Amino acid sequence: MKKLIILIISIFAFSFSFAQIINVESLRRISDTSKWSGAANLDIGLIKNTQSIFKITNKIRLQYNTDKNLYLFINDLKLEQIEDNSFVNKGIQHLRYNRKLAERLKFEIFAQSQYDAVSDIKFRGLLGAGPRYKLSKSKDYRFYLGTLFMFEHEESSDETIPILRDFRGSAYVSCSLYPLTNISIVSTTYYQPLLKQFSDYRISNETSLGIKILENLLFKISFTYNYDANPVIGIPNTQYELTNGIVYSFN
Repeated sequence: MKKLIILIISIFAFSFSFAQIINVESLRRISDTSKWSGAANLDIGLIKNTQSIFKITNKIRLQYNTDKNLYLFINDLKLEQIEDNSFVNKGIQHLRYNRKLAERLKFEIFAQSQYDAVSDIKFRGLLGAGPRYKLSKSKDYRFYLGTLFMFEHEESSDETIPILRDFRGSAYVSCSLYPLTNISIVSTTYYQPLLKQFSDYRISNETSLGIKILENLLFKISFTYNYDANPVIGIPNTQYELTNGIVYSFN
């Protein structure tokens, strides 16, 4: 019975490594009327091989949309325990505002705080702004292009590493596809170079498949790939994550 429970939990939540760039596109909700909307999901994983690994992932999205303005808040938390060691944790809090300037053009402002024990990031703060352009009007497929200018403040858990304060660019291309009424595919690629040294850059892609189970219940599979040309010393350049779980949304 115990093995069966572990197998069921593992099927509904599995992951490898951690993402460093939050994919805001996958958490936006398309809405053409003034209203609140949101979503919450909880993934629990229990893996037993040469070690016992326990994982909890929780994401909360809250959005308010009007004809001209969009407000978006995201809280993403992950906890992981290996054997009897203490929890290794990661968290991202993201606040974003969009102002509609024209039929296809919006202006974005965002602020983000982040910590990630796996990537040895004690604190990373971002503040940025820039235009967002809609490349298509179709309701069945949407393409977006965004270019942002942002300030980054980063502190490592290793106190011997100096605090970094730099300016970065952030360009992204995103597509949202709705081939059937109960299926959605969202893919976003980010490119974030250091403005004073373009050889220091980050690339991230997240692609997710959502299948509607009930009116407000979604089964979601996501794959995230991250590459950092200049990570904290001892942290690999490449990280990736594969997850699935259940998402509850409301509007």
